[in-house]
Formats: sequence, C-alpha cells, structure tokens
Amino acid sequence: MPKLLLATSNPGKIKEYRFLLDGLGCQITTLAEEGIAKIVTESGNNYEQNARLKAITYAKLSQLTALADDSGLEVDALNGEPGVKSARFAGEAATDAERVSFLLAKLNGVPWEQRTACFKCVIAIATPEGQSKVCYGECHGMIALEAKGENGFGYDPIFFLPEIGKTMAELPLEMKNQISHRARASQKARQVLQQLHI
Repeated sequence: MPKLLLATSNPGKIKEYRFLLDGLGCQITTLAEEGIAKIVTESGNNYEQNARLKAITYAKLSQLTALADDSGLEVDALNGEPGVKSARFAGEAATDAERVSFLLAKLNGVPWEQRTACFKCVIAIATPEGQSKVCYGECHGMIALEAKGENGFGYDPIFFLPEIGKTMAELPLEMKNQISHRARASQKARQVLQQLHI
C-alpha cells in the first residue's frame, strides 16, 4: 500500500486529515512517524506559496508523495487579518486560547453585522519528482462575541456559522468535516490523489 505523508505536526490537522482522506487506499503517515524533524519555515506571502513550499520540501526529503496545507482566518473588519499570519497573530508561542482572546479584543466594539469572516485553506500535493498541484477551499461565517464549544482547534470556538446557529467548535467532527474550508479543499485533493494513483 503506497504511503501519503501529512506534512504537518499539528495534531488537530492530523486528526482531521485522517478522517477526511479515509478510504483513499493509501497508508497515511506523519512527519513524526517517518522520523522527520526538519521544520519548514512558512516564508511565503500567501497560503499557496506556504503550502507548496512545505509539500515540495517534505516530498523530496521523504521520497513520498506529501500533502501540506496552509490556512487562515480572514476577518473583514480587520482588512483580512490575521490571514496568512493566523498561527502567529498573537505571537510565535501563543496558544489557541491566547490567539482567540487576542482576536476578540481586536474586535471589541465592532457591531455584529460587521463581524463577517472567512476561513481559507489551500492544500498542496507534491511528488518526490517535484510535481505539485493545489486545491482551494473556503467557509464563510461571523466572529462570535465569545468563544463557545470544545471541539476543533485554532479559531473554531469563535467562528460562528449563521445557517447552523453554532460555532465551528460546537459541531461534531463529522459535521465540521462536511462544511469546513479544509473539508472543501480535501474533497478536491482526493480527486488529485486518485489521479496520481496514490
């Protein structure tokens, strides 16, 4: 059975991708499982550059087909911030809870109708030979007034979905993985991987 390397060390992402890519007919492996300690710095100016950089680097390093993503939250009232800096928005070593608090503080006093936001995800798939393809997904919502929910990770507790009436972190994983930005990009990634006969 061929291997597919998930080029991330984020446990939340690994859990989601194992679910989203289940049934592909390949063995999903991780950087830790392959003994890869190298950290690729996300030096790109956008999600696509960062995702490609990680996928291509780890595919060459491991000699496996690699899947990497870069994703972020874009808040309209903050002119698209935190965007590509979502993971580092509150500082390099900030926890998810600290990032959420920092973002809520920035939106203090912003009325509900102006709290629109979008989660974006770009997945890059690269082969050891240097081929790469990218897939896009996004999910629109609002920034809640307070954090709610224990599921998910990152900004999920404050990303409110008006059509469902809950935050992303209040949804069961099965439901989140049908509608999230990562789920939408993963549906396209599955097709790419099938074409590559992974």
